[in-house]
Amino acid sequence: MHRVFISYHHANDQAYKDALVKFGKEYNIFEDYSVDTGDISDDLTTEQIRETIRDEYLRDSTVTILLVGTETKHRKYVDWELYSSMYDGKINKKSGIVVVQLPSTDPSHYTCAHSGEKEKIYPEEKNWTTVTERVEYERRYPYLPDRIIDNLVNPDCKISVTSWDKLNGGNLSLLIENAYNDRANCKYDLSRPMRKRNG
Repeated sequence: MHRVFISYHHANDQAYKDALVKFGKEYNIFEDYSVDTGDISDDLTTEQIRETIRDEYLRDSTVTILLVGTETKHRKYVDWELYSSMYDGKINKKSGIVVVQLPSTDPSHYTCAHSGEKEKIYPEEKNWTTVTERVEYERRYPYLPDRIIDNLVNPDCKISVTSWDKLNGGNLSLLIENAYNDRANCKYDLSRPMRKRNG
């Protein structure tokens, strides 16, 4: 069973995070290693919060699931969690990443970065298009954080993007397994500075 960190906007999307954790337990798919509201003191400095997220929560996880709602891309903690998930340090190794668009974003596009996903998760889709331009990714995914877009256009990186309604036991297992298996070969683009504030 994989150790998963769930990154999300706590104020808006807690119910989806809770549902995902329950689903993971029910189908024995993953263990939850993510931060809950109140786990980290607001009295800590920015650097202490970053260190706590990285060293106490992300250190033992191997896959990060990003839940994307309408405000997620503007959250500094989400950006720090993504950066830390992509960073290949001595103690904390980089993780695989799966992006799940929530119903509030009204998703209509997907990205399959790994083999077997098109056939298993989207058997009804017959016309797939290869996208390489940033402007097209931004058009298709207006709610995705910039750091994710940076890496969708990066040919040395594999991040799959799906939607909440596509999640079932088999699909979620496949997405997590694929992200886990390919994580070591991902050369993430970390050139973007970490977000300093929300908004």
